[in-house]
Amino acid sequence: MKFKSVEHVRTELKKAEYICSKTIATVVFLAQATQKPVLVEGPAGVGKTELSKAVARSLERELIRLQCYEGLDETKALYEWEYAKQLLYTQMVKEKIDDVIKGADSLSDAVDRIASQEDAFFSERFIQPRPLLQAISATRPVVLLVDEVDKSDPEFEAFLLEVLSDFQISIPELGTRKAVNIPFVFLTSNDSRDMSDALKRRCIHLYIDYPERELELEIVKLKIPQIDGQLARCLVDTIRNIRDLNLKKKPCISETLDWAQSLLALQVEDLSPEIVAETLNVICKHRADANQVAEKLEKIIN
Repeated sequence: MKFKSVEHVRTELKKAEYICSKTIATVVFLAQATQKPVLVEGPAGVGKTELSKAVARSLERELIRLQCYEGLDETKALYEWEYAKQLLYTQMVKEKIDDVIKGADSLSDAVDRIASQEDAFFSERFIQPRPLLQAISATRPVVLLVDEVDKSDPEFEAFLLEVLSDFQISIPELGTRKAVNIPFVFLTSNDSRDMSDALKRRCIHLYIDYPERELELEIVKLKIPQIDGQLARCLVDTIRNIRDLNLKKKPCISETLDWAQSLLALQVEDLSPEIVAETLNVICKHRADANQVAEKLEKIIN
């Protein structure tokens, strides 16, 4: 399946329970058309990772995820040799090795004979594919998610740039592996550090901010259909007022949904300062933020 238009993207993503703006839908459509990666930036919890999952569901593709972290290297991202398995096979075919070197005139001749058989031990059967190689080798098109790429080291970012430029991987013992199908690539960043200009040039950039009021309200109603309409509107307005405060961590759409679910569990029919105060731990992730909200409850609740 392919997206046929920007509106088709919005329709299909909504079926996958992801409501997006026209800007997001346009970027997804253009990324598909140009086969370029999408670099998605924005605050934590606004739906960056969920976008890639929704695209995978919409296109009926497997999602392959590479979670980035400090110290991530090529081995963990590309492939690993299963040395224990190689050693086991070596022990199992020891007699065959004796047959190979039987009759060798010298040590050098014996080594040459063994070397001629090295392809048997450096082959696909001894490789443990990691996310990047899995995505490159997949026989069907996949969605590749490189999550929180800003947490990786600049050296890994440079390596990743090379892979995403040519969609091929070099394995010294086996040669170059080119993508069977070019994956639909998403890279997410929480802005913990700036991405290089070289990476940004090769990607379509998308910044996902806190959603507009009507969009956020639509998301709440889609994800939690049993919520009362009036309560949903009051909840969204309150969340938006809280975001206007100078907080260390502003509540995102994920906190909005968690709060809505919590209010349903408590069988709350209407918001009051007391209810908000009792459930602040769902919205605020820092004590100082919770204290600031608590001090301004009367102004925050519409």
